Amino acid sequence: MISPDYCVMMARYNAWQNKQMQAALQILPPDALTQERGAFFGSILKTVNHLLWGDRMWMARFDRGAKPNGGVSDSVICTPTLAVWGSERFRTDGRILRWAEQVRSVDLVGDLRWYSGIKQADVTMPMGLCVAHMFNHQTHHRGQVHAMLTAAGGQGWVTDLFLMPQDGPRP
Repeated sequence: MISPDYCVMMARYNAWQNKQMQAALQILPPDALTQERGAFFGSILKTVNHLLWGDRMWMARFDRGAKPNGGVSDSVICTPTLAVWGSERFRTDGRILRWAEQVRSVDLVGDLRWYSGIKQADVTMPMGLCVAHMFNHQTHHRGQVHAMLTAAGGQGWVTDLFLMPQDGPRP
């Protein structure tokens, strides 16, 4: 389904997108980040927090490292400010890239098993599907943030994968 090269490319894309998103969000007034906007998680800050939490949860399953505190309902409050989010995002993007650079083809086959707090049940899914889902989840929520940002009068950022710099950026 997917390859180690795909994982590295998408980890780089994720870091590039998050860096651009952070720059775009830093221009907004702080209250614009916390204003309820009718999105699934409400505000821009809550949505980027959920995205950070989700990436940490998936990475805990993939690399068996630390998982985030709380469940999905707590995901929207994992950082209190954009500045704290930015530093945590940088560290998490580094974790994703390090994992992607070490993953082997054999690591992407077979099943991943975990207990899902959302489903309240054990889940077994193909590893490749889970990795693809993590990268898709990132893109989905950044799209929501992009829409909320531009609706708030902010400037969007370039999201086209083919425009990603080939020599960077790296977290």
